[in-house]
Amino acid sequence: MPQRSQPISTAAQLGAVLQSARKSRKLTQTQLGTRLGLSQTRMSELELAPGTLSVEQLLKLCANLGLQLSVQPREDNSASSNAPRTDW
Repeated sequence: MPQRSQPISTAAQLGAVLQSARKSRKLTQTQLGTRLGLSQTRMSELELAPGTLSVEQLLKLCANLGLQLSVQPREDNSASSNAPRTDW
């Protein structure tokens, strides 16, 4: 199967990708949670608000879904995308 890259810029997009990958593997939140030692409720929270994931948790979740994390420069290199962010 050809590899498909999915650009992600927001936590909501990450949640959608994680949910889609879980469903494509025909796993319920409960089944995936069991593999990771998490409850179904926590799995739902992670899909809805993945901003609460640690990097280690994200990597484990990706591994269980057959995904890999890749970081690369954005395709949009406009001046506005290079402006410092102040919402941290």
